Amino acid sequence: MRDDVTTNSIESVWALLKRGIVGQYHKVSIRYLNRYIDEFCFRYNHLKNLDVFNLTISKAIGAMV
Repeated sequence: MRDDVTTNSIESVWALLKRGIVGQYHKVSIRYLNRYIDEFCFRYNHLKNLDVFNLTISKAIGAMV
């Protein structure tokens, strides 16, 4: 084992995804699995961003224009 390499980050990502599926969606469709994963990757990447709501809205509005 190397001291500078851990699996904590990927375990956190999977935990967030599993909690979201069980707690929010209850089940997922294989057809849209990539969209669920994209959503939880976005959430994980913006955990420390306190203004994530405004960022999400601005991206949604920007995507519609």
